[in-house]
Amino acid sequence: MSSTQNGPRVAVYRHEHFNAAHRIHNPALSDADNARIYGKCNNPNYHGHNYELTVRVCGTVDPVIGYVIDLGELSTIVKKQVLDRLDHKNLNLDVPEFKNVNPTAENIAIVVHGMLRPHVPAHLEVHVILGETPRNIVQYPADIVTNS
Repeated sequence: MSSTQNGPRVAVYRHEHFNAAHRIHNPALSDADNARIYGKCNNPNYHGHNYELTVRVCGTVDPVIGYVIDLGELSTIVKKQVLDRLDHKNLNLDVPEFKNVNPTAENIAIVVHGMLRPHVPAHLEVHVILGETPRNIVQYPADIVTNS
């Protein structure tokens, strides 16, 4: 794909979902503080979510292929780099990226972005929108506005 920086910017979205368990817990805090701050999300036996993941890629339309990015290619990247690594996993126990990172929705979005960024052409912007529940949604980076 040729890299172009001229022309109108377009955002394309790939929507996926994955299921994962986690425990939100900060070992630097007391058990009482963890329970107070994180409530039922601090369950020592973990709990799960059906995460909704939207990956937004933004750039100009490539004049040769007519795409910002081939969505089939983006789908393959998301599957290999994110879904295969997070789906049906315990984030705390099974995913090395969370060994020393509290797996809050905010941190999951940052980690997912880090999993994707090296695999999307550098001239394109990558944004992650993660729904932990239908009412709790985060985005990273935070400098976009979306109605999705």
